[in-house]
Amino acid sequence: MGKRTQLIAAALAAAALAAAPAARAEDVVKVGMIAPLSGPASLFGVSWHEGIAAYLKLHGDVVDGHKVEIIERDLPGPDPLKARALAQELIVKEGVQYLIGFVYTPNALAVAPLITAAKMPTIIFTASTSNIVDKSPYYLRSSDTVAQISAPEALYALNQGYKTIVSVVADYGPGWDAEKAFDNTFEKNGGKVLAKIRMPLSTSDYVPYIQRAASAHAQAMFGFLPGAGATFQFLTAYNNSGLRKTLPYLGQGETNEHDLPRFGDVVNGLISDFYYSSAHKNKENDDFKAALAGLFPSAIANPYHADATAGMAMLYHMIAATHGRKDGDAAMAAAKGMTWEDIRGPLKVDPRTRNLIQNVWIRRVEKDASGKLYNKEIMSYPMQPDYGRPDTPLPTLADTKGQSLE
Repeated sequence: MGKRTQLIAAALAAAALAAAPAARAEDVVKVGMIAPLSGPASLFGVSWHEGIAAYLKLHGDVVDGHKVEIIERDLPGPDPLKARALAQELIVKEGVQYLIGFVYTPNALAVAPLITAAKMPTIIFTASTSNIVDKSPYYLRSSDTVAQISAPEALYALNQGYKTIVSVVADYGPGWDAEKAFDNTFEKNGGKVLAKIRMPLSTSDYVPYIQRAASAHAQAMFGFLPGAGATFQFLTAYNNSGLRKTLPYLGQGETNEHDLPRFGDVVNGLISDFYYSSAHKNKENDDFKAALAGLFPSAIANPYHADATAGMAMLYHMIAATHGRKDGDAAMAAAKGMTWEDIRGPLKVDPRTRNLIQNVWIRRVEKDASGKLYNKEIMSYPMQPDYGRPDTPLPTLADTKGQSLE
């Protein structure tokens, strides 16, 4: 592990040790976490570590008399074979009772047979493909699905008076899911998608795709970008094109709080929707940010922290319900239908799908009094389900009302 990861692990351990007295071996509930602690996706793993450490600081590391011990394993990228091997090691050798983590869908899918055989509740922290949870009855999800975020944004576009849209997405699974959910919802409610543009992940020149979008002569552009450098390059090209006033951009997680400082004015004023903003106003978020700052002064609260806090709440609830016993069926039964207030707002575990039902927030990037960029929540679509499932109808303007926060 790198120096930063070692420091995070040390802080997590220190928070846990400070929270409670030593426990006997039989009083320990082991939790295995498979996370990208290194490599290009390390922001996920680092944020989970930070989020868990802050959660332990706020809630302690003992549940119903049982000490919670997190055992980490690094998995930098998509590698189903290694994911399966790590899960097997954690289950068999380490004797964990729960698994958490997973960024990449192939890694989550690879462990499904193992957790089913072991009857092991497993909380997916970030992988957002809708059908993952269907691969095992022991899966739960603490983040979102792409369709859950994309469909309400189509309603927002219609509420803004946009009748025509061009969709521009990265050409891979999540991009296809976003395109399908947004476009189908938009057209179901009377809008018209004039063009569907897919951009290869390998491209670094976005100008031709933006020109194609402009030539569609739509009233707005819906986008789904892969994040980080690619997002910055696209949005820079979009800004330089002069299309902001004539072709407004509607994004999703492109304005991650972690990226805002380096994106700068390129994203100022940009509209997006997502399930968390660090500016969300509730006690839970205020307390979490204070704990996070105390442990990691340079950390910036972001959605991956929210994945960890929701996952830990679900984990603690299951441990308490089973009194620390290894009983996967009882733990899953307790989790289904669970409701609580998280740092992102109200949450409910859908007893049917085992995904979260949660608010989707429309955000606008603004500057605070100090000149710092942040995602201001301007509208909410309360308690949205996963619209990526064939048994969940897409939302309509008639039955899904956005609530203005301005």
